[in-house]
Amino acid sequence: MADIKAQRRRLVREKLSEIVARVNRYLAGKELESIEPILARLGRSRKLPHWYPQLLKKGTLPNLDGKTIGSVIETLIVADIERNVLKGKLAGTLTISAAKGVDLPDLDLGIKSPSENWCTSEPFSNAYERLLGPEYDVLAVITNYQSQKQNPPLRIQLIQHHYFEGHQIADMGLCKHARAIRPTLMSYGEAPAKKAFKFLTYAVQSEWLCARLLDLMSQIDKPDRLPSILDVMIKSIEKTSAKRRMPLPLQDKALLEELGKRKPIDRAIIDAADDWVTAHWREAARVPNENEWVRLQKAPLDGKLGVSFALQWRYNFGVFFNGLLKKQNLKEAGVGHQI
Repeated sequence: MADIKAQRRRLVREKLSEIVARVNRYLAGKELESIEPILARLGRSRKLPHWYPQLLKKGTLPNLDGKTIGSVIETLIVADIERNVLKGKLAGTLTISAAKGVDLPDLDLGIKSPSENWCTSEPFSNAYERLLGPEYDVLAVITNYQSQKQNPPLRIQLIQHHYFEGHQIADMGLCKHARAIRPTLMSYGEAPAKKAFKFLTYAVQSEWLCARLLDLMSQIDKPDRLPSILDVMIKSIEKTSAKRRMPLPLQDKALLEELGKRKPIDRAIIDAADDWVTAHWREAARVPNENEWVRLQKAPLDGKLGVSFALQWRYNFGVFFNGLLKKQNLKEAGVGHQI
């Protein structure tokens, strides 16, 4: 079964541009009849969705909220994959999971459809996905919902798309730090390395002290530089405080000053980072379990998104798609060799 799922995902990845093109035709009210029986089967009580008649007749959708638009896109994509992509031995009747977890369990594939604000919020149960990503792949499409919602009826189109492997649905910046210092962390032994990975997993980058500790942690493989980096941070505190509505806590300055006195400084940074996690998250944070620990040692750590904490995961696909657009612009300007 797992092999069939992998083959199906590979085919979806290869055919993604064709899938998106057809879904855009469906969203314009064209060729919908070809997937009508599948839409009826996927619909509530096995009936055609309430938005279907208007889409078929006028090529528009009612004034739906963003979450409902996401469900429309998901349904059209799944119907198209079943009707036009999976053939022969890979054919099958697909289902959409209404429960939390992977959207398309028959392929172990998630479908995300943020609009031009790039962001989606997703339930999470494992914080280490921030570095490792989920154990399923994700098909991401960007819609024009933000620009269309002000002028209903909605003429929705998919304007960008990409296929992400599961390990890429992780935080780009934190993965970059983790990947760079992983060899050094592993040389310290299991306990210090687990503490460091725990900090990278639970880091709140908007919090001032955490951001400073993250800067120090990212240079932990260059211990000779750490005292001067720390010195610059301490000297900048008063200047930084003057720009803030609230002064920085005196204990933050004291902590950084104390760090400069501790030896070896690299191990002291790991302990200080672990103390921050304990103070900020208390019992909610934990070290990686055995499975996560094995994966952290071998994983690509090549996240492509921004992944921040809220009540749920907040995925920022703009980190990837804006970077992709920048690369395309540089290439068109004749400086592709700099990418």
